[in-house]
Amino acid sequence: MKVIQSLGVLLFLVGLAFFTVMPFLGDYTLTEDQVLGNTKDIHQKKMAEILSPMYSETYSSNFSFLSAYNENFNEYNEALKAESKWDEVIWDDYSLPLAQSSLSSPVRDNPWLFLGLSIGLAVLGGLMYNLPKYQGEPSGIKNNGIFHSSMKNRGWMGKITGAYLILFYIILYWFPAYIVNQVWMVTPLSMILSGNPASQWFLYGTIYTLAIIVMGVRMFRKYRGNKYQQLRTASVMFFQTAFAFLIPEILVLLNQPYFDFKNIWPLDYDFFYDYQIDTFLSSGGVGMFMLIWGILLIVIGVPTFTYFFGKRWYCSWVCGCGGLAETVGDPYRQLSDKSLKAWKYERVIIHSVLVLAVVMTALTIANYFSGFALLGNATNQLHSFYGFAIGSVFAGVVGTGFYPFMGNRVWCRFGCPLAAYLGLVQRFKSRFRITTNGGQCISCGNCSTHCEMGIDVRWYAQRGQEIVRSSCVGCGVCSSVCPRGVLKLENGPEENRINEMPIIIGNDSIKINA
Repeated sequence: MKVIQSLGVLLFLVGLAFFTVMPFLGDYTLTEDQVLGNTKDIHQKKMAEILSPMYSETYSSNFSFLSAYNENFNEYNEALKAESKWDEVIWDDYSLPLAQSSLSSPVRDNPWLFLGLSIGLAVLGGLMYNLPKYQGEPSGIKNNGIFHSSMKNRGWMGKITGAYLILFYIILYWFPAYIVNQVWMVTPLSMILSGNPASQWFLYGTIYTLAIIVMGVRMFRKYRGNKYQQLRTASVMFFQTAFAFLIPEILVLLNQPYFDFKNIWPLDYDFFYDYQIDTFLSSGGVGMFMLIWGILLIVIGVPTFTYFFGKRWYCSWVCGCGGLAETVGDPYRQLSDKSLKAWKYERVIIHSVLVLAVVMTALTIANYFSGFALLGNATNQLHSFYGFAIGSVFAGVVGTGFYPFMGNRVWCRFGCPLAAYLGLVQRFKSRFRITTNGGQCISCGNCSTHCEMGIDVRWYAQRGQEIVRSSCVGCGVCSSVCPRGVLKLENGPEENRINEMPIIIGNDSIKINA
């Protein structure tokens, strides 16, 4: 088995290497027809003129091509800005479509081959490593040696991994023209699912989904013997694959709006943007259903489900961000800060994001129904700020890139406005609690170590107190790793919740009647 795992690691690294060097392959030759075909009608003539110095050149890399593009494009815009001719400034960024159309590379000619050599090998290697994992070990979730790994304890491997993830997110969000080869690589898959060429977001969705699936296999191995945790893992894998990846693409293929039925405002912060509402209203019955569905989830679905099941119904069973954290981010769950100081920062930051999302949405709706007479285009500036600061930097770069530094639930804990909304309901009006039997606690600390939300579970367990925290996502791992069965997830009536059994042994408990 060790040989298979070692080979899996090798294949993964080879696939990762192919993916990493892919941006450096090919050359770029821009023509006037390409400019005219990839720019808006109002910009075609001017863009063709601006980029005319590039027509006779062949660029050996995307760096030289984009450098020339930015030089010509920025020179034009800066001259207009200096003269305060703001209406003539071209604010649209055409670097990605122009780089895509001008590219000539082996990746564009053989996309399936390079998809197999990069993502395919990485997936195969990941499966080969994960499938034999924990072979021959007794069932049960353990943390043996978890702080002795340079990958899992902020060591050099973890720092390299974090830096790579951060760099990838930065390029994906703000410099996608540098990864046009990767986008071309998944274009055939995009054509099958939606009938449209791939974008950087389809590339991201593909990688995101496959990562959850591959690492989900690891979680099945880790959680063997625990049906609850395996079912929870299967749930996040299903919702990410079906609802977040496949169904939205198929809807586009059927000429319907792109829509993730499990995404809920305020996590889906652009749900009430003017262009979204116009899209829903112009798409007939399907669009109207999407609009009503989204509103019902916000005002009825969230409070109702959270009352009966706590925020775990979404954060631990449905959410794609939570799914990535629970699978890809699982090796880093022990790095979450359990200090009181971290908790204080957490409450201030996450509720501030929620307030910002509510204010932005209220202004957006009011401005829309006033025919934009209230604030004009001012809400667009607020949208841009929120999308950059929260949707990109916080949710993406920090939320995932900081796994190896701050644990796997950085975004869920500090930044997700939906988690804050769910948490408020859970804290004050929910039947869900984690009850404790302090008399059985041996203070081993397994529960606190495994808590990904920075909760010092042992503190509650030692005192026999219910864990009533708005941040708790109800994953139940603390209960699963307790060697004495001290912790219990409760959804039933609030009376008589403390387990009456005089002796509790093991994860499944041994009932002894008094």
